[in-house]
Amino acid sequence: MAHANAVLTPQGRLRLARCVVDRRWPLRRAAERFGVSHTTAGKWATRYRIYGRAGLVDRSSRPRHCPHQLSVRTERRIVGLRVSRRWGPARIAYRLRLNPATVARVLARYGCPPLRFIDPATGTRIKTSRRAVVRYEHAAPGDLVHIDTKKLGRIPDGGGHRVLGPAAGKRNRPAGGAGYAHLHSAVDDHSRLAYSEILADDRMETAAAFWRRAQAWFADHGITVRGVLTDNGGAYRSHLFRAALGPDVTHTRCRPYRPQTNGKVERFHRTLLEEWAYARPYAREADRIAAYPAFLHTYNHHRGHTALGGQSPADRVSNLAGQNT
Repeated sequence: MAHANAVLTPQGRLRLARCVVDRRWPLRRAAERFGVSHTTAGKWATRYRIYGRAGLVDRSSRPRHCPHQLSVRTERRIVGLRVSRRWGPARIAYRLRLNPATVARVLARYGCPPLRFIDPATGTRIKTSRRAVVRYEHAAPGDLVHIDTKKLGRIPDGGGHRVLGPAAGKRNRPAGGAGYAHLHSAVDDHSRLAYSEILADDRMETAAAFWRRAQAWFADHGITVRGVLTDNGGAYRSHLFRAALGPDVTHTRCRPYRPQTNGKVERFHRTLLEEWAYARPYAREADRIAAYPAFLHTYNHHRGHTALGGQSPADRVSNLAGQNT
């Protein structure tokens, strides 16, 4: 683009080219008259001769050929994964073995909105607030395990309001409602390896029994739990839960009204909502429950995590059973 002090603006180029082409001036005389080099005068005269006045405007500096440019097929795969799976640039990049920055540029070029503006269940655009991200991580598996529960409305037979809409979903709702399922989850801080169960309630007896099974599961996978982090729920403050932990496990509770302290299990629950609970329409609660083990296996063994540099939780635990299945 011509700047303010340029010797030749598009109008000046036109006058130079007309002197050479129309009036038959020698190139050297025209170059001297307009204060440019012989080569520059020849360039504008040639463009005017071939393209006319339209050839005297500035051209794009973009190269005509880029050998490293992504193919249209790869770009379509990127956009397809964003639309169908609602994955972020990093996760798409891990799947396609690309650079996350490259994927982000492709998504921006195709006008894909950020995930924070997309409803994970329906894919429609929404507005949400942004939060500052503060990360921490313990040095080894088992140093700290995050524990929490998530209450999830059960799906009535025939489908709920997310599948059929408010009116039809309400008709399928049984008297008194379908009730709630309680997801109890334990997530290792270092590896993000997760153990989770769908249980009937979140009472202290249930929480204590869940922890015993979770601790045995982590032990079977070569992880000795040394610390546990929970919120201040009544089940986790009970003597029964303290007895289930035993003397060798340090119990830490979050500061009240600070759920981000227990952020790793909170993020796990958000992931399971997006990729399991509301990822596809379910006709009944039994179908969603049947799909949960497959989700957990994918999460632990195959799903690349942004915070882990694209690794799965299994990649961070040495000699983990079932890692390559």
